[in-house]
Amino acid sequence: MKNTIVFRRRFLKKIRVALLLAASAILPLQNVHAQPETDKKEPEQIRIGFQKSAVNLVVLKQRNTLEQRFKSSKIVWLEFPAGPQLLEALSAGSLDFGLTGDSPPVFAQAANKDLLYVGAEPPKPESSAILVQAASPIKTLADLKGKRIALQKGSSAHFLLVQAVKKAGLAWTDMQPIYLAPADARAAFERGSVDAWAIWDPYYGAAELSFKPRVLSTGRGLSNNNSFYLASRNFAESYPGTVLNLLDELTKADRYVQQNRKEVAQLIADVSGLNLTTVQLFLSRRSNPSPTTVIDPAMVADQQRVADNFKEIGLIPRAVKVADIVWYPKNAAIAKQ
Repeated sequence: MKNTIVFRRRFLKKIRVALLLAASAILPLQNVHAQPETDKKEPEQIRIGFQKSAVNLVVLKQRNTLEQRFKSSKIVWLEFPAGPQLLEALSAGSLDFGLTGDSPPVFAQAANKDLLYVGAEPPKPESSAILVQAASPIKTLADLKGKRIALQKGSSAHFLLVQAVKKAGLAWTDMQPIYLAPADARAAFERGSVDAWAIWDPYYGAAELSFKPRVLSTGRGLSNNNSFYLASRNFAESYPGTVLNLLDELTKADRYVQQNRKEVAQLIADVSGLNLTTVQLFLSRRSNPSPTTVIDPAMVADQQRVADNFKEIGLIPRAVKVADIVWYPKNAAIAKQ
């Protein structure tokens, strides 16, 4: 009898130990932001690149949130008109962290720029579009054949146009891309120097409300229009806790956006110079909610499709493996696939 009791006690003890070990393995998977990370030493400065469409970054900037969290770091904010210019600054060592669309990182990786994907927001396929003039004879994507189309080279709009041309059964060489920054592209489009314009919000929303072009197609069914946070390799590897805390603050900023839409719309209008109606329109096309997460295998696969499409039509000089520059934080339970 005594031996039976001892055996049962030992058995139950083993079960409890096994359950504790299982629980400790599962808990870190719940939420990468659940336990804020702290680096042994914060960076002296955090240089952040943003665009007018970077809603959560703009909210953090205007509310001085990062200045309050990273008390030992100087926060430096730099605005860019588009992702390619932002990533050029990042790879040149002038930035530490920033947000772009799906295409700029592919072009940067193909050019051997040393940077890492560190986070992402949910897809926003309705936030980019191919526009034509209201009276344009272009009615379908196939009608783009032989036409001049304005776009920012290497931007998310670039991939949108690649997919549109492919869906129409055309070759990339069947139309003439005119590579212009957003402001110049709009001017060319308005004066009729180009036949169509591939663009993203808020430039898309501003044009839609200003001179009412016709939307030939949005990204729906063509491009997920993913948004990625990138960091220099040195910054991410030297300050992994800081990177995770930045992603955490971005998710909190998104919650603030969802709960204070009117206030945020006015805040962005004040900062960007856009009118309030334009801001409200492009905010309405964002996912609700839009938390920031580390990169998962599905995002890597989606981004690999972007890279493969650009290589297939010769727009990047070499094939790239997106997973090679994806950051997998050691202190977050994110398995490398």
